[in-house]
Amino acid sequence: MIPNYLNSVIKQFEYYKSLGDKTFAQLDENDIHWTADPNTNSIAIIVNHLWGNMMSRWTNFLTTDGEKEWRQRDLEFEKVIKTKADLIDKWEEGWRCLFGALYSITPDNFDRPIYIRKQKHTMIEAFNRQLCHYAYHVGQIVLIGTQVKGNNWQSLSIPKGGSKAFNEEKMSRGKLDGHFTDDIK
Repeated sequence: MIPNYLNSVIKQFEYYKSLGDKTFAQLDENDIHWTADPNTNSIAIIVNHLWGNMMSRWTNFLTTDGEKEWRQRDLEFEKVIKTKADLIDKWEEGWRCLFGALYSITPDNFDRPIYIRKQKHTMIEAFNRQLCHYAYHVGQIVLIGTQVKGNNWQSLSIPKGGSKAFNEEKMSRGKLDGHFTDDIK
């Protein structure tokens, strides 16, 4: 079960990272700072928050609490990221930290407890907690991207009106093994 679960969770994290990557590819320098109103976060702020969370949660995650003393969470919601290049750098650094941690898991350490703010988690609980948190924020990034680009947005999944053709193509292949993300472009 451990290898199957770990492979599945890694693929899910990769999928959500890819949604962010595909969104950023459609955005220009100004788009990353757009907000619907002064009380909402821009894509740059969301990425800065994700970076802070990833660095805190996944750095030495087997031996230290996931809420690091050096993390300054409130600053994650300030306009720290100035350029799209800065945004991509932080995005990539956070994901490298996460994947490095995931690839360090072995059957020997899988049963080790993980602590986040002194609360004990199983490995599965900790992974699921972060997977849901990141999916939530990546969904915000994609939504903001669609709002900013409007009619110029390129769908990241099945485009409107394309469900029938998509399903016909998928069903014509017969039953397949693998993860649902294996054939996503």
